Amino acid sequence: MEARILWQTRSPTPSLPRGCKIKYHSPAVAAVLTRTPGSTLTEVTEKRNASNRTDKLPVLTRKTIYNDSWFAELAINYLSQRFQDATGLRNSKRGYESLTQTATDTWQRFSPTQQHGLVLQSLNRAIPRPILNMASSIVSFLVLPLCKRRFIKIVLPESTFKREYFAAFTTLFFAWLVGPSEVRESEFNGKKEKNVVHIKKCRFLEETNCAGMCTNLCKIPSQTFIMHSLGMPVDMVPNFDDMSCEMIFGQEPPAIHEDPAFKQPCYKLCKANRKHILKCSS
Repeated sequence: MEARILWQTRSPTPSLPRGCKIKYHSPAVAAVLTRTPGSTLTEVTEKRNASNRTDKLPVLTRKTIYNDSWFAELAINYLSQRFQDATGLRNSKRGYESLTQTATDTWQRFSPTQQHGLVLQSLNRAIPRPILNMASSIVSFLVLPLCKRRFIKIVLPESTFKREYFAAFTTLFFAWLVGPSEVRESEFNGKKEKNVVHIKKCRFLEETNCAGMCTNLCKIPSQTFIMHSLGMPVDMVPNFDDMSCEMIFGQEPPAIHEDPAFKQPCYKLCKANRKHILKCSS
């Protein structure tokens, strides 16, 4: 850094009567910056950006505000109560906050395997068999003759219509749980079909802000529940950078030890774990 020394200027000393003396003080000095240290600022900026890139904090900093309808509030509270029944953990909160509080308590007190089982119990209690049979019967009614209309899991084989139906059904009826979503097209067995549900920003992941809770309390139990209840394999692929998620109907999910979702470190500000570690999702 270069600086120039500026001396304070003095006006000429006026003539004074004989016997008078003037006391001189040291001149004032000012340092003037003549060149901006651009290289130093650039290095600091680059280091700061590099540090930000290593954080697993989502780039979306604005929290989504939901105005739940009476039906959504009813469904959320009902699922939360069934979740509390299965875990034995109670809280006095309401709405989605109650659901995420139960999820947080479950994640902190039970092992991953126990978490999977407890969520499955909750889903089986929250979504009774008659409702699942009704959803299955709609497909059976549309594609099978009257004499062959039975439970879809047994009768109806894998088909484009079945995969696309469940994708559309999920988009229409589960926005209250996961947030807004849309059906997207993908290539399946060499042809195009609309069997993918793209969740724009998962409500559960945004509220919990924890990769481990996403994988153990949502991804694995949901995949198992859909397969066992409806006979439909589905692979849920979360994106921890933008909090989106894709549900690919008809695609077998990988084993847990091979699933990329379980190899992601948790968010640096994980609400459940309070630290940045890989174990959060295992």
